[in-house]
Amino acid sequence: MKQAYKAVIPAVLATLVLSTAVPALALSNAAVAVSEDSTYGNYLTDENGMSLYAFNADKTGKSSCYDTCSRTWPPLLTIGDPQAGNLAEQSLLGTVKRKDGQLQVTYDGKPLYYFVEDKAPGDTAGQSVKGYGAKWDLVKPNGQVVHG
Repeated sequence: MKQAYKAVIPAVLATLVLSTAVPALALSNAAVAVSEDSTYGNYLTDENGMSLYAFNADKTGKSSCYDTCSRTWPPLLTIGDPQAGNLAEQSLLGTVKRKDGQLQVTYDGKPLYYFVEDKAPGDTAGQSVKGYGAKWDLVKPNGQVVHG
């Protein structure tokens, strides 16, 4: 019996380490909603109120944030068609296939990302941050980025 535990414990530890080192896999259809901030006005969030950003280096319908970049700016992933929540436009939602085959949610063709320093709904620490060769911005419900 002790021999079985010796084999299981390292496997469990490896799984825990790997699960905290990479962004979570998409487990459902992502939902995009809209929140309001006194400084930035209305901007896109996920269904839990976590801010979503666009990377100004991305081309329409194509993500350019991978590896180290995607650990700082994890993509919003989905397993199917993303859904529009309050005030978001369903017609502006789409997906783009990432290099690893996962589907990343787009809005008006812009791939959407989280920022690791946003810890709670309503946090907007990623607004106007410059990194990985370009600026990151919140996205308005009309698909334009928030400037400022």
